[in-house]
Amino acid sequence: MKSPILTFVAAAVLAVSTPSFAAGSAADNVTAGDPYVRLAPPGQMVTGAFLVLKNNDDKDHKVVKADSSASKVTELHTHTMEGGMMKMRQVKDIEIKAKGETALKPGGLHIMLIDLKQPLKEGENVAISVTFEDGSSKKIDAQVRKPQAAMAMPMDQDHKGMKH
Repeated sequence: MKSPILTFVAAAVLAVSTPSFAAGSAADNVTAGDPYVRLAPPGQMVTGAFLVLKNNDDKDHKVVKADSSASKVTELHTHTMEGGMMKMRQVKDIEIKAKGETALKPGGLHIMLIDLKQPLKEGENVAISVTFEDGSSKKIDAQVRKPQAAMAMPMDQDHKGMKH
C-alpha cells in the first residue's frame, strides 16, 4: 500500500515540474497581426520583416529567436540612434508585455532576413517562425510588399490648395 504522504509529495513534484497545459504556451497566447516582408531592391539580399505581436496572456512573453527558410541568417534587430546616426543592432529578445502588444516596424524592432536564398517577389509569402522564451514557436506567413513612401503627402478629396 502506498503512503498518502508519498503520493502527495509525488503529485506536488509532478505539478511543479510539469508545464500547465491549461494556461497554454506563449505561442498559444501571442498573435501576429499584419505580417509583411519588405521587398528588397534588385541586387540586395537582405530585408526586414514587420508585424504586430499581441499578447493575450496575463504574463509577459519574449520572442528569443526567428527563423526563415527564405534566408541563410534570420535575426531579431532594432534601430538605435548613436552619435547622430541611425544604426541597426541585433537584440537578444523582443518583449511583449502581458495584455499588450509590440510593433515590429521600420525604424524600430524588426526581424532581419540576411543573405536571402533567392530574390523575393512582390505578393509571395515568406514563412517565418518565431520562438518564445518557453520553447514554443509560431509559424507566420508574411506577404512580400513594396516599401511604402516614408513621407507620403496626404491629399484631401477635392485637392484644395493645389495649384495645377
